[in-house]
Amino acid sequence: MTLAKLIPLAAQISIGILLFCIALNASWRDITHLLRRPGLLVRSLLAMNVIMPAFAVMLALAFDFNHALKIAFIALAVAPIPPMLPKKEFKAGGTSSYIMGLFVVTSLASIVLVPATVELLGRIFARPVHVSPATVAGIVLTSMIAPLAAGMVFRQLAPSAADRIARPLSLFATVLLVIVAVPVLIAEWPVIASLIGNFTLVAIVVFALVGLAVGHLLGGPDPDDRTVLALSTATRHPAVALAILHNAPDQRTVMAAVLLVVIVGGIASGPYVKWRTRQSSAGGAIRG
Repeated sequence: MTLAKLIPLAAQISIGILLFCIALNASWRDITHLLRRPGLLVRSLLAMNVIMPAFAVMLALAFDFNHALKIAFIALAVAPIPPMLPKKEFKAGGTSSYIMGLFVVTSLASIVLVPATVELLGRIFARPVHVSPATVAGIVLTSMIAPLAAGMVFRQLAPSAADRIARPLSLFATVLLVIVAVPVLIAEWPVIASLIGNFTLVAIVVFALVGLAVGHLLGGPDPDDRTVLALSTATRHPAVALAILHNAPDQRTVMAAVLLVVIVGGIASGPYVKWRTRQSSAGGAIRG
């Protein structure tokens, strides 16, 4: 197997292991949490699947930057939550029930919503774009739902072993992901750097901050729910975004654009994550 094939495989394995570890502490009640809170479910879908795609279109039309970046914004706004996000949301104080419920519901909904939204946007821009529900389902089921289900089943069969392996396995997966990410970033850096300029970074930061603000405002009265929806609205699955853009010209530039939006958006979200982590810790200390 060549290095070019080994790196994506290792990345998929590491992300799958991380989701498996998260699911070791999840329950069926967590997964169905949003079905018992229809108001929060509707607000979550509104923030992630209506407002952010609409804003991405407005941003693409308002700024005169590289075309690859414009379509990267739109594709990411349409994509579901990435597998790495639940871990970040837990650290920021999010509750397990909402994190896991939102992750599963929006992941499964994306199988229908992503192709439908892409089709609609293609008609609006008079540029027919198609993404197969089977393509989205393949990514969602193999990289997101399957490891999650495996972790929950393992927890039921061997709860003591689940407690023992969760932390070391999660650490191994995190280290593996860093190891495989570094060479990819080094290889793609010249293309990524070529996209910087003409207010590109400003547009990406605005995209991330608007996502945080929309999710925070629609998250409801519970501060922890606000944290989860804010991060979920601002952060999306790059693999699904690339699947949407599979027919775009110059795939390397498109991939670089998606990576740039994900990296800069993650950095821009950092202060919010730190703030919510401090708030959550202070609230826990008061309640204790």
